[in-house]
Amino acid sequence: MWREFKEFAFQGNIIDLAVAVVIGTAFNAIVSSFVEHIITPLIGMLAGGIDFTGLTISLGDAEIKYGIFIQSFVDFLIIAFSIFLAIRFLNKFKRKEVEEVEEKVDAQQELLTEIRDLLKEQNQKI
Repeated sequence: MWREFKEFAFQGNIIDLAVAVVIGTAFNAIVSSFVEHIITPLIGMLAGGIDFTGLTISLGDAEIKYGIFIQSFVDFLIIAFSIFLAIRFLNKFKRKEVEEVEEKVDAQQELLTEIRDLLKEQNQKI
């Protein structure tokens, strides 16, 4: 059982997942800081300094703080859009790399096809 656990725990996939979690946590801190300290103040300035966090409804003894929910939802939309832009930016680089590799493969395939055709011609003559 120990051997199986060791194989499971130290597989490449588990290590990759752990690295992804650490990087994701750091990225979350960067995006949250970007939204909180740069984007939200700019949006607040453009919207006339509206702060949703103070909006509440009192029902008897209960106080419903729906403004905090609205602010959290707006923050989520901003964070989701920021991550979308970052991923879109990174995917552009990946596409360029894939296109370069495909171009190289196409040139190699063309040469291999020519060699194959020449070998077929030689075999037919014999």
